[in-house]
Amino acid sequence: MRLGVLDVGSNTVHLLVVDGHHGAHPWPAHSEKVVLRLAEQIGPDGALTGAGADSLIKAVSMASTAADGLDVDDLLAFATSAVRDATNAGEVLARVRDETGVRLAVLSGADEARMTFLAVRRWFGWSAGRLLVMDIGGGSLELAAGIDEDPAVAVSLPLGAGRLSRERLRIDPADTAPPSAEAVDELREYVDALLDPVAKQLTEVGWERPVATSKTFRMLARLAGAAPSGAGLWARRRLTRTGLRQVLGFIRHIPPGQLHELEGVSAGRAHQLLAGAVVAEAVMRRLDVDHVDICPWALREGVILCRLDQLAPG
Repeated sequence: MRLGVLDVGSNTVHLLVVDGHHGAHPWPAHSEKVVLRLAEQIGPDGALTGAGADSLIKAVSMASTAADGLDVDDLLAFATSAVRDATNAGEVLARVRDETGVRLAVLSGADEARMTFLAVRRWFGWSAGRLLVMDIGGGSLELAAGIDEDPAVAVSLPLGAGRLSRERLRIDPADTAPPSAEAVDELREYVDALLDPVAKQLTEVGWERPVATSKTFRMLARLAGAAPSGAGLWARRRLTRTGLRQVLGFIRHIPPGQLHELEGVSAGRAHQLLAGAVVAEAVMRRLDVDHVDICPWALREGVILCRLDQLAPG
C-alpha cells in the first residue's frame, strides 16, 4: 500500500510518501517539502496572516497534486502547533479544504508526543526498555515516557525553537549580531519555569533509554561531532550533555545570519538553532540526562505506523 503523509508544521509543509503494509518497515518512496515558517507569520492578534494562509494553500495544493501523481492510496494530512494555535485556525482550515480538497486534521500536542513516541518505540524495539522521548519542533516541545507503545506520560509545551526565537530572543534571520547574554539567560529561566511541572511527572515514570528526535536535535548532534546525514539512516548518532553545552557556548556568539555556514545546519532553520539549543540543554539538565540517542523516525512515521496498524487483518 502506498501512503502519503502531509505534515503542516511550524517550519515546513512536508509530503512523505511510503510503501508499506501492517507489520512491515515503511519504505520511503518520495519526499518533498516547502519552507513556509508559518509560526513566524502569526500576527499580533494571534491569527495566521493572509499571506501566510495563501502560502499554505499553495503548498498544500502542490503536495496534493504530487501525491496524486505518485498514485498514493491514502493521504494523511495534519497540522501541528502553528495552525493549532492560530486564532483563525477554523477559517484557515476551511479555506484549505475548499480550495485544495484536502482536509487537514489538527493534532493536539499530546497526540504529537504519543505518535512520536510510537515511532521511536518501533525504531528501537522492546529491548530499549523504558523510553524518554524529546522532540523540539518549531512551535512546541513534546516529551513522553513509558514502557509500552502508548506512553505513560505525554506532554506538549510552547517551547518550540521558532516560537522562542521570535517571541523571546526577537531574532531576525538576517541579524548581524547575536542576542545579548541577558536575553539568553532570560530565555533559560523561562524554559526552566515551564519545564518544572512536567519534570516531576516524567521522573516518576522513569526511563532506561533517553532518545531525541527532530531536525533541531539532529543539527545539534552534528555540531557536536555526530555522523553527517550522508552516513545514512542506520548510522548511530548520539548527543551528550557536555557536547551540547560546548555547542551552545559556541553558537551563542555567532550572528543568526551566519549560523547557516556551519556544517550540518539547515539554512531555513539556522536562526532558530540558539533557542533550540537552550531548550535541549534545559531538558537534559532538568531531567539529569547525560546523553540522548538520536532517532531518525518521528511524528510523520508515527502517523504512518498508526494508519498501518488500523489496516491490520481482522
